[in-house]
Amino acid sequence: MISEDQFEYEIQTIIANAIREDVGDGDHSSLACIPANALGKAKLLVKDEGVIAGVAFAQKVFQYVDPDMQVDVFIADGTRVHFGDVVFHVSGRSQSILKAERLVLNAMQRMSAIATKTRQYVDLLQGTGTKILDTRKTTPGFRACEKWAVKIGGGENHRFALYDMIMLKDNHNDFAGGITAAIQKTKAYLAETQRDLKIIVEARNLAEIEEILQSEGIHRILIDNFNFEDTRKAVALIGNRCQTESSGNINEKTICEYAASGVNYISSGALTHSVYNMDLSLKAIE
Repeated sequence: MISEDQFEYEIQTIIANAIREDVGDGDHSSLACIPANALGKAKLLVKDEGVIAGVAFAQKVFQYVDPDMQVDVFIADGTRVHFGDVVFHVSGRSQSILKAERLVLNAMQRMSAIATKTRQYVDLLQGTGTKILDTRKTTPGFRACEKWAVKIGGGENHRFALYDMIMLKDNHNDFAGGITAAIQKTKAYLAETQRDLKIIVEARNLAEIEEILQSEGIHRILIDNFNFEDTRKAVALIGNRCQTESSGNINEKTICEYAASGVNYISSGALTHSVYNMDLSLKAIE
């Protein structure tokens, strides 16, 4: 994964771009009817059930918009919440609160939905030894927040992007002239460029797993779109020679059976691409 400094840079970039997109040359609705020196207070109200996420992100947004704003947090990221819960109060210039409101809500609603779905999968995997991973199937420009939400929900992050891990999928292997050729070319590239990146290789069947195992230095084999029986065979074949990961149409109904095969990881794009936003609102306090 990327460094903490790089992750913080990604978060600050999301905030700056979102405020630019939303505010433009000014929040004219607020500028038109609210004095610049008017002070206000608002509460983040939960109107749903699930795992709250994005509290720390919201604090960063308020700080970016107006460093004088004060946030009093009552419920931390990763906590299960219920209808009527108040997550935090924010106080300061009314114009500043309104300027930050939509970004805070958009982000927290989606992050909370992702954290809630992740927690559901984590709970299903309890006691199996298998861990849940996210993927790169994220919203363009919002990836850092979505992966942050997965961590808040108790899951683990896969690679952040194309640059922090080698992942040879079916198209790479086919374009490179086969799995062995792709691996050999990758190792040569890493040596030539002096990069230290882990290598994951995707397998579409047991024969491809056997071929991958002929090469040294593979960090993990992605057992993609295998049925239960073949997944068990694949895990037994790989043994302790490298890590194992299952993916492909695995959901809450099938995840436990795949975990029972003994895979180290299950990756799921659904954590980030198939969620329904948690209902939250930011309400002024009289």
